[in-house]
Amino acid sequence: MSSLSSSPYQFKGALCQGPLVIPFQYNPETLTRSLTANSVDNTQGTSDSLRLKAAPTETIELQILLDAANEIGIGKPGAAYEGILPHLSALELLVYPLSARIIANEVLARLGFLEVVPPFPVPTILIWGAQRVVPVRVTGFSIVEEIFNPNLNPIRARITLNLQVLTYSDLGLLSVGGMLSLTNQLAKEALAATFQARSDPTVATSVYHTAKLGVVALESSSAVKVASKSLRKLVKKA
Repeated sequence: MSSLSSSPYQFKGALCQGPLVIPFQYNPETLTRSLTANSVDNTQGTSDSLRLKAAPTETIELQILLDAANEIGIGKPGAAYEGILPHLSALELLVYPLSARIIANEVLARLGFLEVVPPFPVPTILIWGAQRVVPVRVTGFSIVEEIFNPNLNPIRARITLNLQVLTYSDLGLLSVGGMLSLTNQLAKEALAATFQARSDPTVATSVYHTAKLGVVALESSSAVKVASKSLRKLVKKA
């Protein structure tokens, strides 16, 4: 008699580029994200400084582990000789141009075609769960190879990946990557609305008292009375 497992399904993070799918052997324990707002450039210091002209610039850093010990232990063909080289090579190719295009460009150049336009690159997609699927550019990564087999092929390595998230501002809204970026933003807005709906009333009270303290601090300086009046109006509306 069969029984269903009570353990939850675990997503595997992955990077995809066209038909190439590179799942993470082990999901990273940490993922570092940095967001920088894209504000309107305004040297006059008017209210335009508060406007956002595009999606924020976001970078991601994550560390992944590759280890061929299990594959070698179960006798997977090629694992003992190649180690993690196939997996490592797939990751490295994310920052290489296609060799066929390099050869074709050289042939065209020798035939007298001086202007060779590179093809539009296939976007790289980071899959981090069902709700975060975003186009990225691999800006670089570092590799620490730790254990080697007798053929000097690595058996284990730790890799730090540096990614830049691409948005509809970078790729165009109607592109595949642009639509993925917009879908990701819409998911954020839906989740933020869910958070607001679940907020405890004490949170609103805390925000009210924080704003009230801001009014007192502003009124202590005569140079910012106009700003304090605006903030007081917001507090009264809360």
